[in-house]
Amino acid sequence: MLVKSGKTDLLSWRAYSDRESMGLAAASYAEGLIRALLARKDELRMIFAAAPSQNEVLKNLAQSPNIPWERIQAFHMDEYVGLDPAAPQGFGNFLRDRLFGLVPFKSVHYLQEAEAYSELLREGEVDICCLGIGENGHIAFNDPPVADFNDPQTVKVVELDSVCRQQQVNDGCFASLDEVPTHAMTLTIPTLFACSHLVCTVPAATKREAVRRLLTDAEISTEVPATIMRRHPSVSLFLDSDSLPEFS
Repeated sequence: MLVKSGKTDLLSWRAYSDRESMGLAAASYAEGLIRALLARKDELRMIFAAAPSQNEVLKNLAQSPNIPWERIQAFHMDEYVGLDPAAPQGFGNFLRDRLFGLVPFKSVHYLQEAEAYSELLREGEVDICCLGIGENGHIAFNDPPVADFNDPQTVKVVELDSVCRQQQVNDGCFASLDEVPTHAMTLTIPTLFACSHLVCTVPAATKREAVRRLLTDAEISTEVPATIMRRHPSVSLFLDSDSLPEFS
């Protein structure tokens, strides 16, 4: 159930009573974009985030009978460096189990090498990006120390900051901080910002402060990288009651 909604700069946001209704709303919105775009294009290119915050969205997208997946190319936005390729925490593996391996995409492009992936992404427009934000306000793995709104690269290798690595433990992806890789490949902020439509889903109390800053910080800055979304011409943010800041 929708409980609140609002707008900050160009960013529209909606908050729902629980994660399930939030995930259903975000997936329904993304499906509407897909169907509208495919009414005038032969195929789409989409980027997906891999994180527990996306579980409800991915579940509802995978279960939809009305999405022509065979007309969609899929990408993902980041991947750990040095992790066992078979590890379930790998983002390609996460998405394969929850979406990529469940529906008949035209093609799925797994992130294995930065320059090759950059070339694939540069081949054409990306229509929709389904993403979240981190506890430190990151988008993809563009943590505050490495975030660059004018990054010349498409994909780059970054060192993960301590808040980001601890989030992976908080999310239950790793048992301890020592198990979390220190580096990852990530799509850069300009690469994400170039996507035609952003569908951002952010549940949980652990994200409430990041959401508050996203919506209320006076300045758009790399101190909270997600604030750049407030300048995007087509961005929708979906929250649950736990991530909704008290200012609302």
